[in-house]
This record gives sequence, structure tokens and C-alpha cells, in this order.
Amino acid sequence: MVIKVFLASSSGSTAIKKKQQDVVGFLEALKVDYAQLDIACNEENRMWMRQNVPEDKKPANGIPLPPQIFNEEGYCGDYDTFFDAKEDNSVYAFLGLPPPPGSKEAEQADKAHIVENGNHAEEILDDSIQAQAEEEEQEEEDLQSEEEEELRQLEEQDDEGSEEEEEADVQEEEEEDLEETQEEEAE
Repeated sequence: MVIKVFLASSSGSTAIKKKQQDVVGFLEALKVDYAQLDIACNEENRMWMRQNVPEDKKPANGIPLPPQIFNEEGYCGDYDTFFDAKEDNSVYAFLGLPPPPGSKEAEQADKAHIVENGNHAEEILDDSIQAQAEEEEQEEEDLQSEEEEELRQLEEQDDEGSEEEEEADVQEEEEEDLEETQEEEAE
């Protein structure tokens, strides 16, 4: 796997030059195998970089600025995400590379797998998956209960409506009977 760093060799921006030097210097210090691809002198490199930076990672104007970092064809990030990874001691993960044994990142990865009480991350993961499954099951039961309660309330409303209709029908019949009786008496 080759890390590709897209740079502009003739940038007029001091900030871009500093960012490019920071990325290259850090990769050299880590002894990471990388290739510098100049976008100032090579139109193919510029076009490839612009086409392969994901849309959601492009700036508002749509033109990504160097340095842009790729692992083969896979996009890693720009300077800001590189800087964040550097600050978090996760540059190898950022680059999609396994950390070398003895590095801070490798030690952090090892610590993530072993917890203070001696449980391994897989056991904790199994427990968290179990807990999540139970939580989802409880939410589903709660949702069913709510739906049943709504259905019961609707049925009660329907029943009340039916009772009111029956009472109205009875009252209407009584009124008709009363009218008939009054008409008969009037004749």
C-alpha cells in the first residue's frame, strides 16, 4: 500500500506550504512509505485528486486544496483531519495502515483490547451487544404496549360513539312515536 500525498510544488500560499511540509515531515519521521504527487505541474494529478476527494469532504467552492492524502485509491483526508489524527496518536488508523509494534498507537490499540479488570474487549463487546439487544427488545415491547393502548382508546371512542348513536336513534324513535300519538289525538 502506498500513501499518496497530493501537493502543490509552486503554491503561493505560505499556509499551504507549511501544511504540506508538516504532512511530509511527519510521514518521513514515521518512516511511512509515501509518494508525493504534484498538482501544480501535472494536470492528471490535479484532476485525479479533485475527482477522488468525496463530495462531502470538498470545501464550499468545490475545489479541494493540497495537501490531500490517499491510501492507494481510498481517501484518507486533508490536512485538518491529518492534524487531528496526529494529535490523537491515530495517524496509522487515519492512513489505513497497521501501527508498528511498540508505537503509541499500537499500545493504545492493545489497551483498547484489554480492560483493567482483565476482561478482553470481545467479552465486553458481547455484553454490550447483549445489552443493546435487550434494550431494543424492551423498546419494541413498549411500542407494542403504546399501540395496544391507542387501539383500546380508539375502540372505546367507537363504543362511545355507537352508544351515542343508539341513544340518538332511541330518542328519534320516541319523538316519532310522540308525533304519531299527537297526530292520532288531533284527528
